[in-house]
Amino acid sequence: MSPPPDLPDLNVWLALSFAGHSLHDEAKRYWNQTRRDRIAFCGVTWIGLPRLLTTAPVMHGKPFSPAVAAAKCRGFIALPDVEFIPDSAGLISQVEAWAGEPFFKAKLWTDAWIGAIALEHGCRVVSFDTDFAKFQGLDFLLLRP
Repeated sequence: MSPPPDLPDLNVWLALSFAGHSLHDEAKRYWNQTRRDRIAFCGVTWIGLPRLLTTAPVMHGKPFSPAVAAAKCRGFIALPDVEFIPDSAGLISQVEAWAGEPFFKAKLWTDAWIGAIALEHGCRVVSFDTDFAKFQGLDFLLLRP
């Protein structure tokens, strides 16, 4: 039986999506060398990626058109080793539990949602963001530039 998939954070998907990203090389290194056999999108990362790819400041003044951003996402999900994990109602209780912890700050809601999906499905979260280390019980791989 293969291990559960990696669940990359949005910052990893974004860095993989265009060569001009400052962390593109590190993201490609992860993709080519250290990722698990299966990779997953979730709702937050799936909708977040085209939103960022079409945002001028994020894309250094050269945003993708909505059609190109959608095609980029479609290209990822079409890969045989990439899957989509849907949200479930059970995520709410895990996010609420983390929200009650002293470390929890307003900027962690999305990370908590991704983390709850990872816990529910046994995934490893992969990110350039150290905040995921705060969530107890989470299998987490921190990518470093």
